[in-house]
Amino acid sequence: MNIKPLDDRVLIEPNSQEEKTKSGIVLPDTADKEKPEQGKVIAVGPGRIDSNGKRIPMTVKEGDIVLFTKYGPSEIKVDKKEYLIAKEEDILAILD
Repeated sequence: MNIKPLDDRVLIEPNSQEEKTKSGIVLPDTADKEKPEQGKVIAVGPGRIDSNGKRIPMTVKEGDIVLFTKYGPSEIKVDKKEYLIAKEEDILAILD
């Protein structure tokens, strides 16, 4: 399935990282833990339209690794895979 975000929305694949406790116990992704705040941009919309009717291009692009607000994005599931859809304003930074 192909997902194309609208306006200033971004499709993000969240990073799923196994975490280790100080004693070396590995916590799987299924463990109850905080939402990820980092992910890879899979698709971007064309950008929002300002009050003059002019389209403002997106700052992020496909393939960027981004930091985003914890509770801003909406969670979706497509073909048993989890993604996030966020507005560009919910993205805090692009990581190098």
